[in-house]
Amino acid sequence: MKMLAAVALVFASVWTLEAQTTDPVALAAKVQQRYNGIKDIQGDFVQTYEGGVLRTKTTERGTVAIKRPGKMRFTYLKPEKKEFVSDGNRLYSHLVADKQVIVSPAPGPDQGDIPAMFLAGQSDLARDYTPSFTPLPGAATGLVTLKLVPKKKSEEYESIGIGVDPKTLQIQFLTAVDIQGGRSSFSFSNLKENRGLTDRQFEFRIPRGVDVVTNGGRVQ
Repeated sequence: MKMLAAVALVFASVWTLEAQTTDPVALAAKVQQRYNGIKDIQGDFVQTYEGGVLRTKTTERGTVAIKRPGKMRFTYLKPEKKEFVSDGNRLYSHLVADKQVIVSPAPGPDQGDIPAMFLAGQSDLARDYTPSFTPLPGAATGLVTLKLVPKKKSEEYESIGIGVDPKTLQIQFLTAVDIQGGRSSFSFSNLKENRGLTDRQFEFRIPRGVDVVTNGGRVQ
C-alpha cells in the first residue's frame, strides 16, 4: 500500500511539473506563489549588458541581497566597485570611481517592470505580465525560460525574462530588453533564502568627500 502511494505521489509530481512547463501562465503563477513565501534572498551575480546601437558588451560581478518588499543591495566588485542600495524609500547609486552618490526615490509598485523589482516584491508575474515560453540568450542549459511582456506599457523596457529551475522554481536568471534593444542580464548563484536579513543591512551611509546628486524630484 505504501509503495502504491509512493508511486502515485511520483506520478502526481511529474504531471504537475509537465503542466507547469507546457502552460506559461500556470508556471508564472507557481513561481509567483513560491516567491510570495520568501522574505529575503542573498547570493552572487554576474551581469552582462549588450548595447542596442553599438552592440558593446560588458560583464560585471558582485553580490546581491534583497528583502521584500522593496529593499535591495547590489554590490559590484569587478571590474569597478559601485553599489546600488534601496531602503524601500530611497535608491542610492554609489559610483565609487566618480566619487558620486545619486539619490532618487525608490521604485514603487507602479514600476514593477524594472529588473529585480519582482524579486523585491514590487510586481506580480501572474497579474502584471503576459508570459510565453521563449529561449533567452545567456540562460544556463536546463532552465525553463519565460518572456514576460508588461501588460502596462513601459517607457523603458520592452520585456523582461526569467530562467527558472524546473525542480525548485527558483529564479536563477533575469534579463531585460530596453526600448533601444539593449539587453541586461543577471545570472545568480549561491542563492540563499529566508536567512533573516535585517532592515539595517539595507541602510546606506553617504561617504565623506563625495558629490551628492538628487534625481527624480526632491529627496528629503
